[in-house]
Amino acid sequence: MTFEKHPTAGVLQVIEPRPRDLGGFSVRRLLPAAGSRMIGPFIFLDHMGPAAMPRGTGVDVRPHPHIALATVTYLFEGELIHRDTLGSERAIHPGDVNWMLAGRGIAHSERSSPEDRARGVRLHGIQSWVALPTAHEEDAPAFAHHPARTLPRVTRDGVELTVVAGTAYGAESPVGVLSPTLYVDARLEPGARLPVDGTHPQRAVQVAEGFVQIGSRRLGPGVMAVLRPGAEVEIQADGPARLMLLGGAPLDGERHIWWNFVSSSKERIERAKDDWRNGRFGKVPGDEKEFIPLPEG
Repeated sequence: MTFEKHPTAGVLQVIEPRPRDLGGFSVRRLLPAAGSRMIGPFIFLDHMGPAAMPRGTGVDVRPHPHIALATVTYLFEGELIHRDTLGSERAIHPGDVNWMLAGRGIAHSERSSPEDRARGVRLHGIQSWVALPTAHEEDAPAFAHHPARTLPRVTRDGVELTVVAGTAYGAESPVGVLSPTLYVDARLEPGARLPVDGTHPQRAVQVAEGFVQIGSRRLGPGVMAVLRPGAEVEIQADGPARLMLLGGAPLDGERHIWWNFVSSSKERIERAKDDWRNGRFGKVPGDEKEFIPLPEG
């Protein structure tokens, strides 16, 4: 990752993705990052794929726990089956939103379906975590699925925008965010220009596909640009491009992150460790045989 000595056209920091292996499936991690641990309420972001897996194989993210955050799964290509300790079971497809509110504690898994494995898994998308305001960290866990057709779309010259969560470009997503949030899927035609919504104090641009220009800075696939607060920023597509715009208002204080746990309290994370170690999160119906053990150390 690099820091701008002389910010170019509103770019404060450029974050290069770091590869991570999730048990045979590689992702590119962007958040948390040095200098940008959070952007608005976003505290974690992985760019998954694009990946093609051989027939008979698939994604197997075994049951694992969360507290004090909401997970947001958003796919460009492919399918995943979500199951959790509430008994939720839902296939997510491109353009849908799975919003899982962990609150005081939930465990879930994400796997490829037997049908997807049989034809060969293809997967591309974004997995992110949104930290919760302090007053909502111990809310009851919940799960909501929002089909693609329910998300608002905004069309500009050469640009199609989907407001995934929160508010942007005069539209509001039905996803139940708990603090001001910016999360937009932007598809740009070659040469198209897009001013970044300026209504949120913290913003970033993540390039999912293609190349774009922000001032004199050229950004390629997988890279994230953190924008200066208050700056007027325009993006231009070099060719066909797909971006995620993310951010929002900063949360009410510091957040600690350890493994899959996020909290404003280090002591609460210690309790969560003990709860997972001793099986107090419960089992995931339909996926009871496996789980990811608590890391050592």
